[in-house]
Amino acid sequence: MATFEEELKKREPIIKGASNFALLGKKIEITGKENFVKGGPNIIVGNHIGTFKDIATLFKIIPRPTFFTANRMIFNKDELNYLIRRHLKIHMKNFGLLLDLVLSPLKSLAVNYVSANAAKVGTIPVDLNQGKRMAMEKCQEYLKKGKAIITLQGLGRVIEKNPNPYVGYFKRGASVLSYNMYKEEGISVPVTPIAMLGTQVPFLVPAKIRVKIGEPMYITDYLAGEFAETVDKFRDALEKRVKTLILDIIFLGSNL
Repeated sequence: MATFEEELKKREPIIKGASNFALLGKKIEITGKENFVKGGPNIIVGNHIGTFKDIATLFKIIPRPTFFTANRMIFNKDELNYLIRRHLKIHMKNFGLLLDLVLSPLKSLAVNYVSANAAKVGTIPVDLNQGKRMAMEKCQEYLKKGKAIITLQGLGRVIEKNPNPYVGYFKRGASVLSYNMYKEEGISVPVTPIAMLGTQVPFLVPAKIRVKIGEPMYITDYLAGEFAETVDKFRDALEKRVKTLILDIIFLGSNL
């Protein structure tokens, strides 16, 4: 039976083509490439403002096989079709619905392929409406095997009412995983913070996507005795770091 890495390699041309299509009109600029962790267990956390464009961007820039946590709805073609239609409607209103209709034959091929192959390439399903215990266990299993996983924070769109519209409230998942790996396995897993700006620009609209990768962070630098205190302290630090990276991107852009 093929490993997830072998399945990813086999599908690499299709994934590359799909990523290029998802990012049509977009140009990616990266700062901090040297901060990527090249091997061993790694958790990558970042903001989530561009739905599938965030995923496509990360597939293009991360230099190793990486596994995503993802809404369980992408594993079902009818539910994935609904997600895409809803995304286009939210971001492009009536034109989005028209685009959904025009692209229907192509979208149908993509939906069928993604829903049929998501599990084969190691994507980790997360039920957003139920407990996430099974997803957490799967993530920890991957980390024990030296894999890299990605857990994006946010709803896949800009939330204008938030104090920082580009970085949503971070959940505790990455922090809990880090704590469990340290306490149960004796491994301080590097957690790589990533900030993305520009992925929120609608599909097919030209834009520059700017990505900044921060230095890895470690749970051992935030130990505070009790489980809850340590987890919350690290969670806060991760969120703060990604917000700082976003501000760096904005400041850099304003000075170009």
